[in-house]
Amino acid sequence: MTHPLFDLTGRVAVVSGAASGMGRITSLGFAEVGADIVLLDINEAGAQETAHEIEKLGRRALPLRCDISDPDQIRSTFERVDSELGKVDVLSNIAGEGIRNDPLDLTEDEIQQVMQNLVVGRYICTQEAAKRMMSQGRGSIFSIVSIAGLSALGRNHIAYSMAMGAVAAMTRELSTEWSSLGVRVNAIVCAQIMNEDLRVRIAADPVLGASYLRGLPIGRMGDPSDIKGPAIFLASDASGWMTGALIPLDGGNLAKNVSGSHPGMPAAVPN
Repeated sequence: MTHPLFDLTGRVAVVSGAASGMGRITSLGFAEVGADIVLLDINEAGAQETAHEIEKLGRRALPLRCDISDPDQIRSTFERVDSELGKVDVLSNIAGEGIRNDPLDLTEDEIQQVMQNLVVGRYICTQEAAKRMMSQGRGSIFSIVSIAGLSALGRNHIAYSMAMGAVAAMTRELSTEWSSLGVRVNAIVCAQIMNEDLRVRIAADPVLGASYLRGLPIGRMGDPSDIKGPAIFLASDASGWMTGALIPLDGGNLAKNVSGSHPGMPAAVPN
């Protein structure tokens, strides 16, 4: 039996990036504990597939095409949510792509593109959700932050890392601004959670996979399903006195010193 603190019955959750990966899993998790879901993605077919799975659970799903790098689309999307569902109780900022390029070659346009996608778009989503949450006196917002925003990865991640650092700062600032108004703002800090892009990169460079595992004391890469529990926790009353938190979902990566070792750790690969 589900503990009532985790019950989201009667609540409306907006999830960006809901067509696949962590966004899809988060959406399904919220529906499993009672929420109705607004599914935002540029992948309309994928969002529709997620919506069908949610409807099988007996919950309402509203799939909407939304490019979160476009503030006008975001604002019109939230107006649609107003007319269709009438409120927003939860926002999960998951969608967003980065660009990898050598720091000496990275262009201003590339930096601006990443910032628009990962920072500005998420801020506008957060702003729109918060306005609605404040009018009802409560709400929970959380964003995905990569460990790249807290510690350096190298490998040409500079634009992505700068953007993720900004999202971490946004989380802390907005939690300070809004928590007394009923809106909690948190983040889940993710290490290497498997997705199609990462799968392709590891297949092309097996050394990369071993490098990741050397930093993961838990002994495996992350799976999108690993986000379900923390997402439900942050959306629900179970985390009612938590705000401004950056919660690691990282297999022990941030806890481990660079010179540390763990049982089963892959051997270092010589250059």
